[in-house]
Amino acid sequence: MSVTIDRQAAPQPLGTAAAGRALLRGMLVLLLLLPGVRLRFQAAGLGWAYLAALAWTLAFFAVPVMRRLAFLLGALDVPAARKVHAVATPLLGGAAVYAAFAITVLFNFNFSRGLKGVAVGATIVVTLGVLDDLWDLPATVKLAGQVAGVAAAIAYGVTLNVVPNWLPAAFALNVVLTLLWFLTVTNAVQFLDGMDGLAAGLGVIAGLFFSLTALQTNQPFLFFLAAPLVGACLGFLPYNLRPGGARIFLGDSGASFIGFTLAGLAVMGEWADDDPLVALLTPALILAVPLFDIAFVGIVRVVTGKVHTVREWLAYTGKDHLHHRFEALGLTKAQSVLLIYFIAGTLGLSAILLKQSTKGEAAVILIQAACVLAIIAILEGIGRGRPRE
Repeated sequence: MSVTIDRQAAPQPLGTAAAGRALLRGMLVLLLLLPGVRLRFQAAGLGWAYLAALAWTLAFFAVPVMRRLAFLLGALDVPAARKVHAVATPLLGGAAVYAAFAITVLFNFNFSRGLKGVAVGATIVVTLGVLDDLWDLPATVKLAGQVAGVAAAIAYGVTLNVVPNWLPAAFALNVVLTLLWFLTVTNAVQFLDGMDGLAAGLGVIAGLFFSLTALQTNQPFLFFLAAPLVGACLGFLPYNLRPGGARIFLGDSGASFIGFTLAGLAVMGEWADDDPLVALLTPALILAVPLFDIAFVGIVRVVTGKVHTVREWLAYTGKDHLHHRFEALGLTKAQSVLLIYFIAGTLGLSAILLKQSTKGEAAVILIQAACVLAIIAILEGIGRGRPRE
């Protein structure tokens, strides 16, 4: 099989202008890392903005480096029937996003036990994702690596507390639910990484709403922790969501990292002091789009007989996700991505309103969210019936 590579997109030797731009990016990174600069941002009450800016700059600087490395290592996403791009495109963009987030956190945070757990788990997931980008690992191996990452997080005490302590085996049930939550969110975001800017953009939107809800619930640590994720994803987007097509993809490493980190933010947070339902629904609404997509697609695949076992479900790939259905309705790729952004933003706003609402208002908010998801289900059903070119 011949593989088409966009020769203009392939990295060329650095000219004077390109070298100058790289030097300026490096100087900006060093400037932001100076303690005095950070203190000035903090004194102005802009600590969140500083963290986002530093992560953005690091990612913006690192993505071209990883792009060149991807070409060197042959880590390319080759066009196929289920994919939407026409030329072989470098992967490993997610490694740059991870590096930007990790460096920002290392330089600016005192690691809590929970943060250590999420950091170790995310590192395991990213490492396995990079290996998958290089050698296309079996689905079962990737799942085992994700389980190992979740196990590391749980070992540091990152667990859900949705099962009351007075129930038998409450701790074991919470551990199982934590495992299922991490795996579901991680794979849900990864499955949506099928159009330029989609997974990274959802990472930005979800990170923003986690930060805002953390501010609402007086959790400054999580408020600031979400900022580097937002900044790192924003630093990647100019190379991925751009006219003429993406110059680099997140790859499995990036999509799984974003999903795992978002799942970790949800578990680490205390989203309501006295209402367990609000505490459960707040992160669920923020992540409603990827959660709905993985649930809807999974049910449809089982009902239509496309998969019969867990192994088949893990290995199955197809153009039947939310963005594919929107494209089948006649939307362009950019329109499909923007529509999903707006849906995610609408449901994120519902999560913010949920915290300050009465029980009656909360019921109305949840009904509204259910209506939004019902509209999506109807549109997906119509898209599923449209013939694909």
